[in-house]
Amino acid sequence: MVKYAQDAENAAKSAKARGSDLRVHFKNSREAAASIRGKDLAKAKAYLQAVLEHKRAIPFLRFNGGVGRTSQAKNEGNSIGQARWPKKSVDFLLNLLKNAESNAELKGLDVDNLYISHIQVNQAQRGRRRTYRAHGRINPFMSSPSHIELILSERNSAVKAEAEPTRARKLTKREAAKKLRSGSTSVAATA
Repeated sequence: MVKYAQDAENAAKSAKARGSDLRVHFKNSREAAASIRGKDLAKAKAYLQAVLEHKRAIPFLRFNGGVGRTSQAKNEGNSIGQARWPKKSVDFLLNLLKNAESNAELKGLDVDNLYISHIQVNQAQRGRRRTYRAHGRINPFMSSPSHIELILSERNSAVKAEAEPTRARKLTKREAAKKLRSGSTSVAATA
């Protein structure tokens, strides 16, 4: 059995999916995964589909050295304005979401009520190649694959909060004094 970085809160109401040693850039995948963390399954899939169509962008917050700026980044909450459209990472994430959705259907979960409760991207072992340089030199040409895991969970049904007993508003000193004066005169008048 494969070990996940985090266990689901309720294993009966969640579905998992993971990919190991995926040939997709770690940095791009990490940013794409961070942008869908906590979203509903349908909204996450629609968002990733819009990224493929260049209608929305993935904001780059941590690994953003040399990342260009675009006005679409402001719509996604990135004040710096740096964003990209990492096609391959988005494709891998969409496939994992579909896999987890199939696993949820097999368990008999309500697919419309699922959200991404956990998603994590880790670096995998780097692939070694070589590139040939001038004057007979050889340099490494490494790839940066990644492991991706996610857990979909059903949202808990909304529990209506019990109404707290309403407390009387605390009176100011002036209001308390006024009430005390009016209360003492009314008591004296009735007696």
